[in-house]
Amino acid sequence: MMLVEETQVAEAALPIDALKRHLRLGSGFAEDDVQDAVLGSFLRAAMAAIESQTGKSLITRAYTAKYPRWQNPEGQILPLAPVTHISDVLLVDRLGNVEIVPVEDYHLEQDNFDPRLMPTAVALPRIPTNGSVHVRFDAGYGPTFESIPSDLAQAVFLLAAHYYEYRDETALAQGCMPFGVSSLIARYRPVRVGIGG
Repeated sequence: MMLVEETQVAEAALPIDALKRHLRLGSGFAEDDVQDAVLGSFLRAAMAAIESQTGKSLITRAYTAKYPRWQNPEGQILPLAPVTHISDVLLVDRLGNVEIVPVEDYHLEQDNFDPRLMPTAVALPRIPTNGSVHVRFDAGYGPTFESIPSDLAQAVFLLAAHYYEYRDETALAQGCMPFGVSSLIARYRPVRVGIGG
């Protein structure tokens, strides 16, 4: 499976002023916005890290998931939550010819952890030999940062502040996630049960 982010979070949706308040940065100076680009990059990095840890899309964006085969033709789990809308399901053959699956042949089964593309009939359509299926969908809590649950929003601020405070530190462990952030996102992490679990 390959996941492609079709749209990015708009600059206007990034809560840069709120992060400045969180960091207690001074205001009223002539160059108040001199760090905006840096703070915006830390916010994007923090959001990306939390999204990868939780499997959640924080701010609603368009995605395409490309599969060479269905994991389960009776219902395909989508790679992100919460999914709000499925735009298209496209069957692509090995020559690149595209067939649009009729909307009445599938529906979205919403779930906070495992949203699924479900067939209306018995099974999802057959994928062409050596082809793929492209599922285009929207996922996220809403179009603005204010749409995000408050604990996830707080985790973004804490992690962005951590990145800001330690921006010159090169000795931190790979994937370092402060405890406060880990505890805030814990309930959003997908639960994986192994053999014998």
